[in-house]
Amino acid sequence: MLEVQRKVRMHIEFLLEERSAETTLTVILPKILPADVSFDFRVFEGKHDLLRKLPNRLKSYRKWIPDDWRIVVLIDEDRKDCRQLKAQLEEMARKANLLTKSGVPPNSNFQVVNRLAIEELEAWFFGDIVALQAAYPKISKNLQYQPKYRNPDAIKGGTYESLERLLIRKGYYKERLPKVAIAQNIAPHMEPNRNKSRSFQVFVEGLKACIGGRKNE
Repeated sequence: MLEVQRKVRMHIEFLLEERSAETTLTVILPKILPADVSFDFRVFEGKHDLLRKLPNRLKSYRKWIPDDWRIVVLIDEDRKDCRQLKAQLEEMARKANLLTKSGVPPNSNFQVVNRLAIEELEAWFFGDIVALQAAYPKISKNLQYQPKYRNPDAIKGGTYESLERLLIRKGYYKERLPKVAIAQNIAPHMEPNRNKSRSFQVFVEGLKACIGGRKNE
């Protein structure tokens, strides 16, 4: 019996700074994107590596990128000035002669979406306490009601560090967290519609704009 191949109407390339982001997106993107949108990942060796190589990577895309492709750049804010970092990404795309979602009028065509995880990817895990508790049952579901965790993007002291302290205190780990393993454990339980992280929701809005058109950010 012949296998029916899926018809793809659009492709999205994700440029990421770390493997844990790839692990997370591999699981949650099918919950966000239609089945006829394909995607792939280009993972760099950290934030500095991504920023260093991104200009040439974008210029390379510009030479051959098809009309039905989009590029999504995802990078951690890491307690930097988010506006300055976003502006840096936008300028790189502009110099590569690529149109960004933020740089064109509403409902106009674009090729690049630049997005920040504020302040780190772990904020997205704190944005879905139900998923976090499902992966690590010793964590109380009431965590989401504690003032410190009500706004995942504003957790003080770093979201990675906060998650590390929490999981060590609950006895799951003895020292630094294995970021990819953490993502493997939490991501399958995540539901995009209930995530309270504003940076996650802005990321989702950017994806929806790629496939249908939404208000520019």
